[in-house]
Amino acid sequence: MAKLKLDLHDIYNRGHQIEAELERVIREAVEKRIKTVEIIPGKGSGQLKKKVLRFLRQKRIKPLYHRLEKDSKNHGRVFVHFQHGR
Repeated sequence: MAKLKLDLHDIYNRGHQIEAELERVIREAVEKRIKTVEIIPGKGSGQLKKKVLRFLRQKRIKPLYHRLEKDSKNHGRVFVHFQHGR
């Protein structure tokens, strides 16, 4: 498996559940050595995407991944790339 996907459309208004799901998918990617996580906050007002980016930039989360990529063709999508040691 090279990629995980997390769609936040169904839980967009449940703050604690959003953070729990983000935490889960990041930990799963690290444990299973997944290269990319696709997070779909949706387009909307942009508030959910900002929440996702704030979560990913936390001091305890940021060291777990290599880089973030905001999809230039779809503003409602963020990619988290991992670079696992060999």
